Amino acid sequence: MRLAGAHAAVRRIWTVELRPQAGSPTLVCPSCTVRASPLQASSARSAALAHLACHARADALPVYLRSCQCRLQGCSWHPRHRGCAGRVLLALTRDRSGRTWRLADACAACAAATSHTAVVPETLLSPRRPAASARIRPQVHGDEPQRVREMLTYLASALGCVTSPAARLLALQCALRADTHGRARLPAGLLRGMRLYRRAEVWQELAQDGWLELPSPRAAFLQVRLLDNAVLEQAPGRGARRRAAHWALKPAPLIVPPAAKPADRLTALVLAAHTTAADPAADMAVVARLCGHSPQQTEVLLDRLVAGRTLSAWHHQRDTDEVRWQPAPLHRPAFGPADTSAH
Repeated sequence: MRLAGAHAAVRRIWTVELRPQAGSPTLVCPSCTVRASPLQASSARSAALAHLACHARADALPVYLRSCQCRLQGCSWHPRHRGCAGRVLLALTRDRSGRTWRLADACAACAAATSHTAVVPETLLSPRRPAASARIRPQVHGDEPQRVREMLTYLASALGCVTSPAARLLALQCALRADTHGRARLPAGLLRGMRLYRRAEVWQELAQDGWLELPSPRAAFLQVRLLDNAVLEQAPGRGARRRAAHWALKPAPLIVPPAAKPADRLTALVLAAHTTAADPAADMAVVARLCGHSPQQTEVLLDRLVAGRTLSAWHHQRDTDEVRWQPAPLHRPAFGPADTSAH
C-alpha cells in the first residue's frame, strides 16, 4: 500500500448489521472474526453503536493522519455536491431499515450531504474512565504509548503487508523523529541499539515501498528523507514525538532482552502501547495487524515473549477475539546469574 500522494490513506470504515433471528436479533461485524451473541431487541441498536465505537477507539488516529473515506470511495455515499471540504469528522450512517450502521471518517461537506447521517462527537469515543480501584494503581507512562500506538496503526496500513518487523520498527523511528521537512536523523548508536546498524536490506525494503529515499552510506550519521506527506505536519511538537520514539526503544513495562529478534521486539512494543490499565487487553485482530502477522503467527510470538520472560502469561478469549496478557515483573535479570550462554 502507498502513503499520502504516493500511498493509500488508512481505511477507517466500520459497519455492523443487525440480522433478525428467531427470538432476538444478532449483531454481525465483517471486521470481527466472531459473531456476537444474540441481543435483546430493545438494546440491539445501542449494542451496534457501542460495537462501532469500540472499533473506532481501537484504531484511533490523530486528525492529521485521517482522510475523508467518502472521497476515497468515489463519493458514492451521497448525491453529487461541490466537493470535499471542512474538517474530517466521524460520521454515523444507517440504512433506511435501521439494520445496517456505518461509522467512517468523512469531511464536513460529505457528512452533510449523506442521508441518515449524524456526526459523532470525538468526546463520545474517549476511553472510559477507570474504576476507582484501577485509578490508584500505577499507570504505564504519559502520552508516549498513545503516540506510538497511533503511528503503528498508521504504518500498518501505509506499509506493504510483507514489510518485515525490522523495517516497521525502523519506519516508526523515522516517522516519530522526522522534522517538518520530512528529514530524520538516526545516529549510529541508535541503530546499533536496535540491532539494525549496517542492515542495508531493511532500508531497501522501505525505499522499494516508496516510503523514503535511501540514505548515503558514507555519512557520519544517517539522515533520510521521508516521501510521506502525511507525517510532515504531525502534532504535537517534535520534542513530544522524540520522547515517544525513545520510549519505543524500551517500552515499559514490556522490556525484551537486547538480543531479541525484531519480531519479538515489535510484538512487545504493540502490547506495551496497549498496556494502559491493570488488566491489559486488545483485539487479537488489532495486535496481529500492527505486528504485520496473522493471528496464528502472533500466538507463536506471544509464547516466545512468555519464554523470554517479557510476559508472565497471555490468554486468547476466542468467543470475543480478545487477547489479554500479564507483564512479567520489571525488576528481574534477563538471564540468570550463572547463565552466560546467551551472551
